[in-house]
Amino acid sequence: MRAALHAGLLHAWTGKTVLARLLLPVAWGYGALAAVRRQLFRWGCLRSQRVDAFVIVVGNVVAGGAGKTPTVIALVHHLRSQGHKVGVVSRGYGRDQGSGMAVDATSAVEDVGDEPLLIHRATGAPVGVGRDRWRAANALLQRHPDLRVIVCDDGLQHYRMWRDLDICVFDDRGCGNGWQLPAGPLREPWPRHAIARAGQRDDRLLVVHTSGRAPMGAFSAQRNLSGIALDHTGTARPLLALNAPGRLPVMALAGIARPEIFFAMLRQSGLVLSRTEALPDHFDFRQADTANWSNFQLVCTEKDAPKLWRVAPGAVSVALEQTIEPAFFDAVDRQLAAHAA
Repeated sequence: MRAALHAGLLHAWTGKTVLARLLLPVAWGYGALAAVRRQLFRWGCLRSQRVDAFVIVVGNVVAGGAGKTPTVIALVHHLRSQGHKVGVVSRGYGRDQGSGMAVDATSAVEDVGDEPLLIHRATGAPVGVGRDRWRAANALLQRHPDLRVIVCDDGLQHYRMWRDLDICVFDDRGCGNGWQLPAGPLREPWPRHAIARAGQRDDRLLVVHTSGRAPMGAFSAQRNLSGIALDHTGTARPLLALNAPGRLPVMALAGIARPEIFFAMLRQSGLVLSRTEALPDHFDFRQADTANWSNFQLVCTEKDAPKLWRVAPGAVSVALEQTIEPAFFDAVDRQLAAHAA
């Protein structure tokens, strides 16, 4: 039911549909409350606080996932290759714990969240989670005082922590119908009105489009699936070997914002899918009905894998590989150099 509702909203947001128009009064109320909050930061009634590091916030203004986490991973890899000491903070959406904590390779996904765990495993960078990103960043700096750059996974609308650079990620939907939640996908109006008291400036905003096509002034990124499937032990095999004669039919599962994208990418890679199952974003596979999975070879996203392996250890995962044009990293490097100067 939840997945169907989410899919219905995503469809409604593609245009100014009947459902979108019916939700406009709610959107006006949401927009007004968000505008008041932003104005309180502009006036200084609510304050942003700095941390002792260069803070990069990577997020989006559209709901429903746009490639933010792969962008964080690519950014951390680049920064570390340039010799920067980098840590990551995140809210850790969907986790059970309310207090902040550190992420390590053995962390339980329900304690730290699926995306922070994926980021740590993919990059090896120190990661801290907490509802208050400012507190999470300070706790991370206490544990790792050599860190000089903090990348905030999500949080463009989390103004409590001062940022030195914003990175906004869009996918093929762009701004959708241009309306705010829930009548449209926007969390805030776009183009945005920068909040200087939170560190936002128009010349410290980079925009990435993960559809592979970017408008003037933005940077393009390409997303592809790895050709390798990994099991719970880390053993790799060619993805297309899953369709070898005599093997079980393949079933793809995805508990992400737009599961159909993952299914389409699997098919484009040449994998034959006998069945697919779209699940809500950040789905807890402990709640799944696994009875219908026994006669299939299960394939899932890298984000879903730690949760799925607990109930289906025979499943394999496929990583999403994102490549951003070099000019983007050049722009990030210039911002860091200007800050240092």
